[in-house]
Parts: sequence; structure tokens; C-alpha cells
Amino acid sequence: MISRRDFLQASMAASAIVGASGFGNWGKLAAQQALSQSDLLQFDTFGNVSLIHITDIHAQLKPIWFREPQINLGVGSNKGAVPHITGADFRKLYGIEDGSASHYALSYDDFTALGQAYGKMGGMDRVATVVNSIRADRPDALLLDGGDTWHGSYTCYKTEGQDVVNIMNLLKPDAMTFHWEFTLGSDRVRDIVSDLPFAALGQNIFDAEWDEPAEDFQPYQFFERGGVKIAVIGQAFPYMPIANPGWMFPEYSFGIRDQRMQEMVDEVRGQGAELVVCLSHNGFDVDKKMAERVTGIDVILAGHTHDALPEPVLIGETIVVASGSNGKFVSRVDLDVRDGRMMGFRHKLIPIFSDVIAPNAEVAAAIDAERAPFLDELTEVIGKTADDTLLYRRGNFNGSWDDLICDALIQERDADISMSPGVRWGPSIMPGQDITREDIWNVTSMTYPNAYRTEMTGEFIHTIMEDVADNLFNTDPYYQQGGDMVRVGGMGYSIDVSKPIGQRVTDMTLLRTGEAIDPAKTYVVAGWASVNEGTEGPPIWDVVENHIRNLGTVQVKPNTSVKVSGA
Repeated sequence: MISRRDFLQASMAASAIVGASGFGNWGKLAAQQALSQSDLLQFDTFGNVSLIHITDIHAQLKPIWFREPQINLGVGSNKGAVPHITGADFRKLYGIEDGSASHYALSYDDFTALGQAYGKMGGMDRVATVVNSIRADRPDALLLDGGDTWHGSYTCYKTEGQDVVNIMNLLKPDAMTFHWEFTLGSDRVRDIVSDLPFAALGQNIFDAEWDEPAEDFQPYQFFERGGVKIAVIGQAFPYMPIANPGWMFPEYSFGIRDQRMQEMVDEVRGQGAELVVCLSHNGFDVDKKMAERVTGIDVILAGHTHDALPEPVLIGETIVVASGSNGKFVSRVDLDVRDGRMMGFRHKLIPIFSDVIAPNAEVAAAIDAERAPFLDELTEVIGKTADDTLLYRRGNFNGSWDDLICDALIQERDADISMSPGVRWGPSIMPGQDITREDIWNVTSMTYPNAYRTEMTGEFIHTIMEDVADNLFNTDPYYQQGGDMVRVGGMGYSIDVSKPIGQRVTDMTLLRTGEAIDPAKTYVVAGWASVNEGTEGPPIWDVVENHIRNLGTVQVKPNTSVKVSGA
């Protein structure tokens, strides 16, 4: 019933091919020798209902490099549980062979060498091929989009999300929920939602003034598929006004609202729902807790925390499915639903190897057409990476992309300390590769990009660090917001993730002098992505572009300034 075998069968290539020059045709030939499209798409059709899940695309329409995290710590009851297992431990848990395609797709180590063997991943034209293949096998399969779709690229910013909306409409989703979409502003979101040819869902999206369900979004949608009455309930990101600027969408309030989720489950069951699916942007650990508290949900399709798991996690009678991010994976879930009950399921996390899966011609042409007006700006080369530097974002405490951004803030804004948000979106750049303007925007694109320069006391810096750490390491998942630790430049610190708030962060040190951060002293701090309205400063992409132009070749040394304990 569980399909670990189904995913792992894609790993027919035993070893990485190392020593190849560059990341072009060599890698493509290697990938095609190791894998085939038919192998990646093979599935033993099961039951009478099929769900297709994609999430956290972050406007990545073209194939990308994307390294999975090296450090992803769990706390409390989630310590040592998936998705908080990485690297060799992850591969051992799932029986993944070292050097295999699954190794490359699902874990971080040997990423550069394995990238030469297996190439880029994703591309919405390849995703379209997979979706169409599933629909050819199961014509009434439901395609469900978990959100964080209209955000994260140059063209998405310039078109206010329209480029991604146009491409996604070609894939014909059946329903969607939301997070970063709201940072386009509530007027723009309502404008797009009013024209969507599919259901915009969020049972927890409320009118902020009246504390009533927002009229622009449905709590759930019914579908009749395979002779089964299916209810899909939407769960938008609960912490919008905390994690993102509330002034951009003041009409709305959010929250987990699991009591209302229970009411919605009971309501749809009362209306004859035989299968209840929650399309969620809670984050994986929050979804696990919600599954424990809300009865009657058969499937939770999880998003927000970008986790990719080759098999679902079972919480009571609810299966929780994690489908990765950035278009790297598509999940297929087949279910056997009889007499109003889910009797069994079969699942496959399908890796989108872009050199193996043929692009859908219609979607490929549409993507190129959306990009055409911006192509000169997108492809302009700003610098390149050194032969020993891989730029990546993911990891609880730092990533080389974020280290580079923090260095840019210090140099370009003449600061002692810099701060960059612990967001998880943004592709990787391989060693020795050109860095284009598009690459920079892929890790900086947002609608509140101003790079501020301000003064903060050491005490206030410590307060910020503790608050962000609690968002990540509070033992109650309902108090976690799903991002990573704020990235810091110019300052080192120690963190004990097992401690309570106020006691986690110690030994804060100004790296330039080696002196301890003085709580009473004032420091010049540069950062970006402030949620405060009216923040002044140049957009972060200009700051980073200027810095990379000045460097020419970017070399980022390993970051050893954060000391972690209690994990």
C-alpha cells in the first residue's frame, strides 16, 4: 500500500558520475542513461480516486538546481522524526542507495557531483507532462495546488503574479490555497481570485473587521470523482499578519482555527462526503498536530515547510503527504474509497528530472512567451561563482546564498551587523556557474524588498534572535511559523534549541572585533524584508547585484559562526 518502492525504482543508476566537465549535455546524457520517463511515471493504478498534489512552486517556471537542507531540526515530540532527518540518516531510513537519483533528489550531500549526473529538476512544462500522464491513466484525477505559487521570481514580481497564473491555468487545477500570494496586496489577490477557473479555498481566511468567513474564498469544494463524493477543505497559512506585512491585506485574518476545521469536516460529512481532503499550507508539524486534534480528515496535503517525503506519514487514520517545493516533485495518491471510508491508498512522490521528462509543448511555449518581454534583463550576467562555491539557501541556521546576501548588506549599507529572513524558497547555483539577474531575483523577489539601515542595541538584537528562535523551536507546533532562523552577518552566536525562550541564544559576538555584543551598546544593523510599513532603503536585489558586480567571482567560505547545541 505504501509506495516507497514506487519512488525508489527511479533510482536505477547506482553511482554518481564525477569528473564530468560542466553541467550541460554530459549531465543530460547521464540522466537519460540512468532514468527514463516511463520509469518515473510508472504507477500501479489503485482504487477509484486519484489526487495530484503540487505546492510551494514559488514562481519557478523553468528547471532549477535546488539542494535540500543539511540541518532541519525537530523539537519536542518531533525531535528525530521526519521531516527532521537529513542526509545519510534520511537515506538509511528510506533505503535510498548512495549515489542514486533519489539520493540526489531528496538529500543534500554530494549535491554538486550528483548534479552532474542527474541535471536540473522541475520546470512547469515538465510538471504538465506528469499531470497529463496521470490524467491519461485516471481522467478524473483531482489536481490540487497547495499555495506559494504566485511569488518568487523576477517575472512574477513584474507581472504581479499574472505570468504564473496564466501558466497554472493551463494545467487546470481543481483547487488552491494560499500564503505568499497575499503579499501581492489584497486588491490584487481579489482581482486574480475573481477570475480563477477553479476553487480558491481557505476555511481559516476571515474578514478581520467582522470575524466572519471571508466572502472571497470558499471553505471547501465538493467534487464527484470515481463515483465518490469528495470534499476538499482549504487551509491557508495561519500566521500571515505575523510572518508577512499585515498592512498589505488588512481586511483579512487567519489563524489555525482547528475548531472550525472540525466544524467544516463535520459539515461536509453531514452533506455526504465520502472522502475528506485538507489542502493545507500549515507546515508539516502543524498538520500533524491538527490531524491529532481534528477527526474525520482522510488526507492532508501538506505545504509551506518544503518537505519532500517518499511516503506519507500516518497520524491516526489520516495520511499526511509532503510534496516538496519549487516544482521538484509531484505527488500522486490513489485511494480506495468504499462505503464512505478510505480502505487503502497507494502513493508516489514523482521526481521531476528535467533532462528525462519531456516538456509539454503548449506549456513550454507559454512559459517562453511570458518571459520574452523580460529576457534581456533576466539573462544578464552579473558575476559567477568560484569553483568551490555552491550557493544554496536551505538549512535551519545559514546557507551560502544568505551568507552572500548578509555580506552584501554589510558592505553596501556600511553596517556592523546584517540580518536576512530565514525563508526557504530560492534555487541553488552550482560552482563555476554564471550568476544572472534572474538568479538574484529568485532569492530576493518580494513586494517589501527595502534594505533598511538602522541602529539597534545589543539587547534589542538579542530579543529579535530569541523571538525568531521561538518561532522555529517552540515545542508546540502551533507556535511554529515554519521558516528558518534569521540569517546574521557580522555576528556569531551560540544557540541551545532545547532551552525555553529567552535562554536559547548566548555568546553573541561582533565578528569584526571579536568582542562580546554589549546589551547597552548601539550597533548599525542592515536588513531587509521588514514587515513595517514605510521601510526605507534600496531594494535588496539592487544591493546584492552591486555587491556581486564588485566581486566578479563570488566565493563564500563555510560559515562557522553559529554554534548549535541541544539538538
